[in-house]
Amino acid sequence: MIFTMSKLDRPEIEPMMEPAPKVLTTKDIVIGDGAEAPANSVVNVHYLGVDYETGEEFDSSWGRGESIEFPLNRLIKGWQEGIPGMKVGGRRMLICPPEMAYGPKGSGHALSGQTLVFVIDLLGVK
Repeated sequence: MIFTMSKLDRPEIEPMMEPAPKVLTTKDIVIGDGAEAPANSVVNVHYLGVDYETGEEFDSSWGRGESIEFPLNRLIKGWQEGIPGMKVGGRRMLICPPEMAYGPKGSGHALSGQTLVFVIDLLGVK
């Protein structure tokens, strides 16, 4: 596994003023210079997640004070499609409509029906 400590500070997500996108939207904030994450990799990340409409934080590895490791194939579709190609050391914003997050309203998850915004720092990949 290639691992680097994040040199980036905890991200801040500005309120979104435009209507929520209907498709997965990715934006590289910082382009990494390390190994590229393949589709079926295990990633070590720091992340912040907020609701698109309210800007309310619902989860953050930053809040727990440590990064977390996940197999991409066990995450929401937005992460499965939005992280591959990202390079270690990079920071990427993902805007995930409900279909790319926890499904339509009433799908049984507290965040179903919501468009979610994540800022992800890729620290390692294996």
